Amino acid sequence: MKVAEMPVESVFPRLEALLPHVQKPIQYVGGELNSTVKEWDATDVRWALMYPDAYEVGLPNQGVMILYEVLNERDGVLAERTYSVWPDLEALMREHGVPQFTVDAHRPVRAFDVFGLSFSTELGYTNMLTALDLAGIPLRAADRTLDDPIVLAGGHAAFNPEPIADFIDAAVIGDGEQAVLEMTEVIRAWKAEGRPGGRDEVLLRLAKTGGVYVPRFYDVEYLPDGRIARVVPNRSGVPWRVSKHTVMDLDEWPYPKQPLVPLAETVHERMSVEIFRGCTRGCRFCQAGMITRPVRERSITGIGEMVEAGLKATGFEEVGLLSLSSADHTEIADIAKGLADRYEDDKIGLSLPSTRVDAFNIDLANELTRNGRRSGLTFAPEGGSERIRKVINKMVSEEDLIRTVATAYGNGWRQVKLYFMCGLPTETDEDVLQIAEMAKKVIAKGREVTGQNDIRCTVSIGGFVPKPHTPFQWAPQLGVEETDARLEKLRDAIRGDRKYGRNIGFRYHDGKPGIIEGLLSRGDRRVGAVIRAVYEDGGRFDGWREHFSYDRWLRACQTALPPEGLDLAWYTTRERTAEEVLPWDHLDSGLDKDWLWEDWQDALDETEVDDCRWTPCFDCGVCPQLDLDIQIGPTGKKLLPLTVVNAAPGGDASA
Repeated sequence: MKVAEMPVESVFPRLEALLPHVQKPIQYVGGELNSTVKEWDATDVRWALMYPDAYEVGLPNQGVMILYEVLNERDGVLAERTYSVWPDLEALMREHGVPQFTVDAHRPVRAFDVFGLSFSTELGYTNMLTALDLAGIPLRAADRTLDDPIVLAGGHAAFNPEPIADFIDAAVIGDGEQAVLEMTEVIRAWKAEGRPGGRDEVLLRLAKTGGVYVPRFYDVEYLPDGRIARVVPNRSGVPWRVSKHTVMDLDEWPYPKQPLVPLAETVHERMSVEIFRGCTRGCRFCQAGMITRPVRERSITGIGEMVEAGLKATGFEEVGLLSLSSADHTEIADIAKGLADRYEDDKIGLSLPSTRVDAFNIDLANELTRNGRRSGLTFAPEGGSERIRKVINKMVSEEDLIRTVATAYGNGWRQVKLYFMCGLPTETDEDVLQIAEMAKKVIAKGREVTGQNDIRCTVSIGGFVPKPHTPFQWAPQLGVEETDARLEKLRDAIRGDRKYGRNIGFRYHDGKPGIIEGLLSRGDRRVGAVIRAVYEDGGRFDGWREHFSYDRWLRACQTALPPEGLDLAWYTTRERTAEEVLPWDHLDSGLDKDWLWEDWQDALDETEVDDCRWTPCFDCGVCPQLDLDIQIGPTGKKLLPLTVVNAAPGGDASA
């Protein structure tokens, strides 16, 4: 009998007996404020949405939260959420035959039409395989039947889904709001017709829309040296290149309207509003900035309405103003002042994820902290030396940084966090040691401005990983040993300084996770065998330091890659040439490959490029190719007069 014809029952009675035996059982029970449970039989297209990480990381994820609400608003459509279960519950689920379940109604994931996973990092791939196996869904897409859901990848990592091509049925690149609704209609029509042609037919219909990538409809041919010769469609009507989805009017998509309020502690305890999408600063390492072009701002009034609705729906006491570079919104000063004025009596705090050194000003900082607590400020110079900042196109001078932190310390801040990367193209030991010098100057300036010694500066370092669809997609990655040696020198330079070292915190990751992330971010279909081997060897939660095992990944590479004539270094520390076919070339982010190559050459020449929001177009390709345009203010509107919350009767509520 087919799954679709069986009553879909909750697995909670079986799950409940296991929960007393696991850590943090509350993360599996569901029932959060603003969650949705629909009648199964009253809907005809059903989505299980997964952020492939623990509940505490996955629940606040904006992407999943938005799609959950967009889908559930539609008649006849149901969406529920599922997250990765910790190894303690996984073992019990296997022992007692409890399948991967949703937290909303505890329905088995295999019963849904679509199992959609949002990957913000490639290190979630092993968690996907765990969920598939627990759900009873064959790991290989080729082994699935009509009764298995369509396994769909989205999120930033889906811009190169080739390493997981064996395990997914489809991928969507770009914004998901309209894409999931278009897919829903295709699936609904196919089901209404009696599912003609089976699984192959519905995937073909999705592929023919031009906006859904179905790996099985493309053959990859290789050259004798291991590089890709070409990627070709193997079905008629399937496009040679698959386009990304772009939502152009953010005010038409004011989601989430009813943000989820977690039951258990999560990484972000706040209500968040995305104030704009896209970035044209042109940082060459930044995949998010490149693939989300063009810039599309939400209007100041749209932001105000979302904050008002979201606070009413949640009761949160902090509002996160999210984007890749929030202080670059053309009306950020008015937004911050308007919100601080409006919620002054309610003590609602405002936060930006991090602040660009050249976009920071004390008025903005004071508005952001007026109603909340004054915590530390975070800035991201990314590179320690002026030279390396030119290479990566991060146009921040040391003078800018020192002037900015002086202003911050002088206005009452005591803690500044600086974020850098190690292993950037052309980087030398000297470039990295400049980070120590910069941190010392920050402390010295703070002491000078405040006349006090209790100034703190934390230096946080991440390893650089070259990403697809960026100018650095051709760059060699720095090896593990070289990365660790460079960071050791930096640590010694900081800790060995008697005058300032005690006031400088130093946090860094070793080079091992970065190399594996590099393998997965620029890999092709042959890397799938490595991912599967790691999963079968017990790999789970690879994004968590305590669960990640470099030795496990190394063993898998040494087993799976040599039969293909390849090794880990071939995918990571090797520089690519201009003519090489890259595994993701058939997925169109809108960026012109020739433009990316020119920008890579500019990087090697240490040539900076301006932000095209304020200068003539640099022909990156996005706007004309996708028939789009940069959308920015100012609109000339003000957030107030919205009535001030808790204003005295008859009081003046205007700005």
